[in-house]
Amino acid sequence: MTWTSDTVPPQKKITAFGCIRVLLRGVAVATVTFGCLALLLLVRLIERPLFGQGRPVTPYITQFVCRSAFRLMGIRYERVGTPMKGAGAVVANHSSWLDIFSLNAAQRIYFVSKAEVAKWPGIGWLARATGTVFIARDRTQAAKQVQVFKDRLSHGHQLLFFPEGTSTDGRQVLAFKPTLFAAFYDDALRDQMQIQPVSVVYTAPNGHDARLYGWWGDMDFGPHLLTTLAQSPQGKVTVVYHSPVNVADFKDRKALALHLEATVRDGHQARLTH
Repeated sequence: MTWTSDTVPPQKKITAFGCIRVLLRGVAVATVTFGCLALLLLVRLIERPLFGQGRPVTPYITQFVCRSAFRLMGIRYERVGTPMKGAGAVVANHSSWLDIFSLNAAQRIYFVSKAEVAKWPGIGWLARATGTVFIARDRTQAAKQVQVFKDRLSHGHQLLFFPEGTSTDGRQVLAFKPTLFAAFYDDALRDQMQIQPVSVVYTAPNGHDARLYGWWGDMDFGPHLLTTLAQSPQGKVTVVYHSPVNVADFKDRKALALHLEATVRDGHQARLTH
């Protein structure tokens, strides 16, 4: 279900100077993104035959793009805490398309997404190129999904989930869906799985709507992207890494989901009032 709210920020009119910022920032971000994507695909031609899903090089290209995007857009980026080492899963709250950049900037991760995204024009192609894991919302596919997770974890991958199942206005954390954690209780994964909760907090510049960077409901991507590029002054994103937990320490997926949800929400609220 898509989250929505009774009040939506009025669409801001982009001024003449804003249009200039859109042009300059947009060209710069697009050049870095698509230029590095071309490089990634070339490197992948060599990397894939040698390492399969191992990907020892291409994730660093993705990280470079995401870090550069914030610099080029003028959005300040802060990391608090330490990303975990080794294979496992990462869960975070979901506020915006900017989360893709926020979470990739500091950590080598691979997003887990619904299978339908693979077929989306443009976005699906980018997702496949960067190693996104696609899963079907079908219980009959559970065994297959466990095998996919095992394969990725065997290569040291960290898999990123958004347990809320939808994005919000960035001012709250919704309930985590426990069904997303069912696969981790398979006998093949439970005893080795670690999960790191992460809080992603967007701070609007003084005097602007606090929900400036949130992207939810039926908001169109294009206008939101243009507004973000045109914004001056820009705000800040803070990514808070909490201590990882062992799946085996929780009796079931519901207990695990509740703990992770509370940790992410507490970290999120603490930064909102920081």
